[in-house]
Amino acid sequence: MASTDHDTPWINPSNFDNILNFRDVGKTINEFLGKRVVREGLLFRSARPDSASLQDRSRIKDEFGIRTIIDLRTTTEHINAAKKRQIDLLVASPSADASSSALSEPVQIPGLRYLEIKLTGRRFERFLLSQLSWWSFIKFLFLFAFGFRMQAISILGREVLLPRGLTGLGIDTLDHSGPEIAETLSSFLDPTTLPALVHCTQGKDRTGVIVTLVLMILGVPTEAIDFDYRLTDEALLPEKEARLAEIKEIGLPAEFGETSRALIWRMAEHLVWKYGNLDSYLDGIGFGQAKREKLRELLAY
Repeated sequence: MASTDHDTPWINPSNFDNILNFRDVGKTINEFLGKRVVREGLLFRSARPDSASLQDRSRIKDEFGIRTIIDLRTTTEHINAAKKRQIDLLVASPSADASSSALSEPVQIPGLRYLEIKLTGRRFERFLLSQLSWWSFIKFLFLFAFGFRMQAISILGREVLLPRGLTGLGIDTLDHSGPEIAETLSSFLDPTTLPALVHCTQGKDRTGVIVTLVLMILGVPTEAIDFDYRLTDEALLPEKEARLAEIKEIGLPAEFGETSRALIWRMAEHLVWKYGNLDSYLDGIGFGQAKREKLRELLAY
């Protein structure tokens, strides 16, 4: 078995200009385990690829052969990303190099299929809002209705997200995002989808939940799944300050920018404790045995 030291060649092995936390999940798992368990070159993960340079875009399509990008972000995240891109375009120098010249291109890379699946959907949102006091709920609705999205979300951040922590929110995603999880998992079953890149904003928590479930279905040991998940900490270091600023804006501390050391293990325990086992959970959300077998045929050795 490979060393678990995080100073490894799995960290951003492709050296993209502007895409962080990118890796071939199959390659990571296989090299960690020292044997082929997951097919390589089919399932990739990363942080948001919105700022991909022209070279990055070319490599995604031509070098890695990615056909589909699965985006798990919320509407607010899309709005904020669009604002950031517009600011970057306004301040870009006319003599800017290739890394910024892609700003004038469409966000979505031509020739790729994009699936936007809001993983933390309405049921998840209703659950979070139900955790607010009545007064905080009223303030949230008022701010959101008048366009103060970030101020509204900061109420959720301080009063709900912070107490639940990253691990709690991961468990909440399992419990309250079943339809969205099933939709995402089912998207891999279409032969035209693969190879696919799945991402959220940092490629950490929501992406982590989806990748974890895929790997569990493939029978990958928990320690290998945890290893792949926690590679994210070092992979995101280049934009740490910007990430912390985003997190602070919604009232959360710095640790929300890092991976949770307990998340993968707690997910595995929760699936047994609440649902009996992984299969029972997946049956309950509509990703039944036939679909699981199809996923294994496509992604497992």
